[in-house]
Amino acid sequence: MAQSGGLFEATRFARPCEVSRTTISNYLAVLEATFLVHVVRPFNTRRQHEIIAAPKVFGFDTGFVCFQRGWHRLRAEDRGVLWEHLVLNEMHAHLQTRDVRYWRDKRGHEIDFVVARRGRPPVAIECKWSTTDFEARNARAFLARYPRATVVVVAHDVTRRFTRRDQDMPVTYLNVPELLAMLSSIHSS
Repeated sequence: MAQSGGLFEATRFARPCEVSRTTISNYLAVLEATFLVHVVRPFNTRRQHEIIAAPKVFGFDTGFVCFQRGWHRLRAEDRGVLWEHLVLNEMHAHLQTRDVRYWRDKRGHEIDFVVARRGRPPVAIECKWSTTDFEARNARAFLARYPRATVVVVAHDVTRRFTRRDQDMPVTYLNVPELLAMLSSIHSS
């Protein structure tokens, strides 16, 4: 839980626990099957410059995440991490699917979540506590590889959906209910 939201590498946990990598992977599978954690696997098309194996693991309960991190009072710098957890929990609950991915390339560009259906362009989702926190660098890297993708920013301070152009790139800003409605229409069609 203290590593919640980060890349999961079974070997990092195997040595201190004195168990095999396979045992750690089996424990993770049990935690995922019982919905105690969300395992978010990488979105990729098997390109050499993309991360293709390492999942990210999110604790389901943000209270446990805070406790494990020693967060007894919510600080401004903690909000982004917890917001990302909340958005993921809402997507899982409302879409009734675990097929939410993340994207990362080997240069360190990362998109928080990617939702894609076969034959449809992917939706790249950046979770930001505030709309002013969005930086377009990662979205540009994603669009360079997936030019038909849609880029959205889901932020707590958005009261109504709007689109803003960042140079030549359109970015749609949404709140959580608007994001869920948009993704529901993708999954139902």
